Amino acid sequence: MSDTGRGGNLKLGTHGENYGSWMSTPVFVIVGLIAALFSAMAYCFLAILDFPFLGGLSIVFAAAMLALLIWISWIRRQYSSTGGGMMEKVHETVVRNLDFDGVGSILEVGCGSGALAIRLAICWPEARVTGIDSWSAVYNYSREMCEQNAQLEGVADRCVFVRGNAVKLDFPDESFDAVVSNYVFHNIPGHDGQDLISESLRVLRKGGVFVFNDTMKKSMYKDMEEFAESLRRKGFKDVELVDTALGIFGSRRRAAQLMLGDSRMLKGRK
Repeated sequence: MSDTGRGGNLKLGTHGENYGSWMSTPVFVIVGLIAALFSAMAYCFLAILDFPFLGGLSIVFAAAMLALLIWISWIRRQYSSTGGGMMEKVHETVVRNLDFDGVGSILEVGCGSGALAIRLAICWPEARVTGIDSWSAVYNYSREMCEQNAQLEGVADRCVFVRGNAVKLDFPDESFDAVVSNYVFHNIPGHDGQDLISESLRVLRKGGVFVFNDTMKKSMYKDMEEFAESLRRKGFKDVELVDTALGIFGSRRRAAQLMLGDSRMLKGRK
């Protein structure tokens, strides 16, 4: 397999593509509106109603929202391809850890703006890539964005993007030769992370490979070491848990600053 096929030196977004950011614009709008609301409440309580305690409390909350706005602005800069380039670094790491021979079909669960799916298609020119997503409004992504990006990158003929639900994938058992997901499952509230991985593994063919990278908090993922061992007992091969907080970000503290302090990767072969 070539170095490019393992996620080597490959620069996306040079043809006018829009891959957005994991820290999306709607998040800034929400936090900004909350900060403005508390600021207005502080003014009313202090200047109009003469409630100093409530006014002071509103100032504290407004300051907290302003601090949050500054923090997420810094995070957005780190993820940006023109800033810290962390989104691209993460995608490169996912591709390098996918032990795929380049022939067949790949599924990305939670494709967002299509950046990782398109990288997979470019790295493996003989593969067909399917990306699914619910495209919730909070991330400001869409199927049209994915299709436009794939067209501009020259891989539209091998990329298909469909609306779907990771909880119940609308594909038969053993439909794909490789399955990947990257920082998606923790955004699905009320569902067990291990169950979401199991559903993705359901559509993976025997002998197919997988990579699941996420912030694997115990509250959602429980004991992942035991889960990895249970996969080995079922016959899965080369199952490995990788601490991507260290491997990608350099330290758990740095990963936590970027809201990904529990970042881990589960990879292997069915």
